[in-house]
Amino acid sequence: MIVVENLKKSFGGRDLLSAVSFTVSADEKIGIVGPNGAGKTTLLKMISGDEPSTGGQVSISNGEISYLHQESDVQLDRTLSDEMWSALPEINAMRFRIDEIEDMLILEEGNSADLVAELNDVHERFKLFGGSSVDASISRVVTGLGFSTDDLYKLCGDFSGGWRMRISLAKILIRRQPHLLLDEPTNHLDRASKAWLAAELTDYPGAVLMVTHDQPFLEQVATRILDVEHGKVISYAGSFSDFKKNKANRQEQVEASANRQEREIARQEEFIDRFRYKATKARQVQSRIKAIDRIEKIQRSVTSKTTKFEIKANGRVERVVLDAHGISHDWDDLPALLDVSLEVHRNQKIALVGHNGGGKSTLLRILAGEIIPTEGQIIWSERSRRGYYAQHQDETLDPKLTVLEAVRESGQDESDQSLRSILGRFLFSSDDVYKLVHMLSGGEKSRVALAKFLVQPNNVLLLDEPTNHLDAATRDELLSALQDYDGTIICASHDPAIVDEIATHVYTLDQGEISLSGVNVISAI
Repeated sequence: MIVVENLKKSFGGRDLLSAVSFTVSADEKIGIVGPNGAGKTTLLKMISGDEPSTGGQVSISNGEISYLHQESDVQLDRTLSDEMWSALPEINAMRFRIDEIEDMLILEEGNSADLVAELNDVHERFKLFGGSSVDASISRVVTGLGFSTDDLYKLCGDFSGGWRMRISLAKILIRRQPHLLLDEPTNHLDRASKAWLAAELTDYPGAVLMVTHDQPFLEQVATRILDVEHGKVISYAGSFSDFKKNKANRQEQVEASANRQEREIARQEEFIDRFRYKATKARQVQSRIKAIDRIEKIQRSVTSKTTKFEIKANGRVERVVLDAHGISHDWDDLPALLDVSLEVHRNQKIALVGHNGGGKSTLLRILAGEIIPTEGQIIWSERSRRGYYAQHQDETLDPKLTVLEAVRESGQDESDQSLRSILGRFLFSSDDVYKLVHMLSGGEKSRVALAKFLVQPNNVLLLDEPTNHLDAATRDELLSALQDYDGTIICASHDPAIVDEIATHVYTLDQGEISLSGVNVISAI
């Protein structure tokens, strides 16, 4: 059980969270929602003990916590199998000791009788702690998250960033602690892996507290929603759809109560103004003045600000924007792309789909000029102006810079007034533009990275998972802007909306090979 009592967090004299209280019971599956910057990740960090609170306390009973951060936590020089075993340090130590003793017996090192006795003892404890079933559990979890059995023998460093996040998630699921804190667990998962994880968490024998903007996932898993907004946390029982309905009803009730209260106060104030100077009514006037002073004003629902922006192409390009032919690339002798050819025409919106590790990010990096392919030729049209948004674009921000300074790096031709206007559309207003990047939440960093990307003049967008880490409102605004964009887009994404609503052409990259999956609309010429 997790008990949060009057938890508070302040930054720079401003309360991010104030007087937050709730209880997480055993086996509950709770979703934490709210706009970027509301304090969701900070709340998880305070519960886990990673970040101190300004006030209040957190009590955890009946077991420990496992915490999935938004950044991967893997040893790159270990195999996937060894990394999974490392999640169970006590059993893993027994496994190593068994191997060590067996080697000593083979080499006839030490006292054989003592070694045999210790080996029997370690074997018994290994079985008692469930060591015999660990390999089967590892296989079940990694397969569910999309790895193959051959992947167990690959080094973690050979996997892409998205796959490393899956490894971090797999370790937590193998550990089986009574309390799970998960920060954006679905960000790097494809549909099949999301479906498996939803079933896994639904049946998980412990409490799950998860921050995610993935509404369909929440609908499948969550039995309660904690809504974080304007420094407060309000609990709603039921599924995510129940939450949306109940929150709307609650807001209507608050508005109705506020209206009634205001009408009553106005009625009392009218009496006071009318009879303020009439001696026979003096006692009643004073009584009503005191009554009004004692009234606790009902706070109306405050609508959260939403990001507002548009993306305009800078200049018209030739009919054939890109001709990539015979692209192959290897990472340390491991093939990432195999004879990939792609021709892109003006105003086409290309979606690249497929499992993580299929080559999508590698292809985008090659098209962006970040890496030179092992083989092949890339010809961009003369008037093309490319903008590249990397999968982990927020990680490229300099943590020592302010928000304004970070965006100024890309918008050097823009005045500070213009940059502040752009940042205002990304919800950084007034003194917010002077916040240091390292003080921002993951969602806020994503907004800064997006603003920094969009101030660059371009007519071709190369996007790698652009909706990751964005709250629902910002994601919807970005999708709308991409839909209206009058340039060319090549985008790798697991987001169904990009594939179904924005893409004119969909290509699948699987094990380094590319194939046309579908054409949604006829692209403009």
